[in-house]
Amino acid sequence: MTNSITMTDTPTGTMNTVSQVLAKLKKDGYSLDFNLKDNCLICNGNSLEVFPEDFVVDKHYRFEGTTDPADEAIVYAISSEKHHIKGVLINGYGPSSAPLTDKLIASIRPEIPATENDNTATQEK
Repeated sequence: MTNSITMTDTPTGTMNTVSQVLAKLKKDGYSLDFNLKDNCLICNGNSLEVFPEDFVVDKHYRFEGTTDPADEAIVYAISSEKHHIKGVLINGYGPSSAPLTDKLIASIRPEIPATENDNTATQEK
């Protein structure tokens, strides 16, 4: 189970935008930007392919649009022990979700149990 955090209306000074979460994740070592390619993630200018059996989703942040469902997104924090890398993948949520991302994320091995408790957002179980 991944550490899932829903970003909705949060107090001032907390992470409540995609860019704030990306900045925090980068500070935490998630420095690569992953993209999708058929049945794997790619990064480093498409020179590295990371297949589902080679990575885990450490946590993900779901952003809910309060007035527009098109504003919904998920930021996945992904790591690969095999390749010694950490990065992020961003996907739409709900109607704007990319089916390929959903399929790839669903195919990965069981994730690391949630161990962090972020006081700036609501944590889902």
